[in-house]
Amino acid sequence: MADSVGPSEWGESPGVGPWTGPAPSAAEAERYDPELLRDGDTRNVVDAYRYWTREAIIADIDRRRHPLHIAIENFGNDANIGSVVRTANAFAVDTVHIVGRRRWNRRGAMVTDRYQRLRHHDSTAELLAFAADAGLTVVAVDNVPGAVRLEQTELPRDCLLIFGQEGPGITPEAQAGAAVTVSIAQFGSTRSINAGVAAGIAMHAWITRHADISAAW
Repeated sequence: MADSVGPSEWGESPGVGPWTGPAPSAAEAERYDPELLRDGDTRNVVDAYRYWTREAIIADIDRRRHPLHIAIENFGNDANIGSVVRTANAFAVDTVHIVGRRRWNRRGAMVTDRYQRLRHHDSTAELLAFAADAGLTVVAVDNVPGAVRLEQTELPRDCLLIFGQEGPGITPEAQAGAAVTVSIAQFGSTRSINAGVAAGIAMHAWITRHADISAAW
């Protein structure tokens, strides 16, 4: 490995320079990118994936993905989607589902969309049909009347968490199709939490209950 250098592809965080020392073994060579070994790796990846090809990284994450799916209703080209994708990647979520508009601001994803499974659905009905076919329990996340506390609810293991766009929140169709709607406890003056932040809180609640924490980086 080499000393850290920067800036990286996504900001000022350092990467690593060209590979130094003995070359990777023949058994490991297939996972490494010759150009990265030669020039250095400034991508937004954990150290364990330095110099690996994109395909090798995805394959390794695929072996460890959790049975958690995330969906966001993108009827207004929601800028929070990038943040949701980045957090989903950090937690090795199975798939992020985007309902409605295909276009979204990828800047907030910090390049993690290269490694995260993404799937588009034209409508909420299509998303709910997918969840039923996949055996996923749909849980809506929004602070609406009738919602139960996330902090007091055990999220199912095979789960699809669905979030609405910033502002309007989840659609009536999503709430009607969910087995339960959960809200995040708040104590200040604001009426709602940013959708990207709410998604991170809910994902972590699932991780706390169902993930093998000893397998985390």
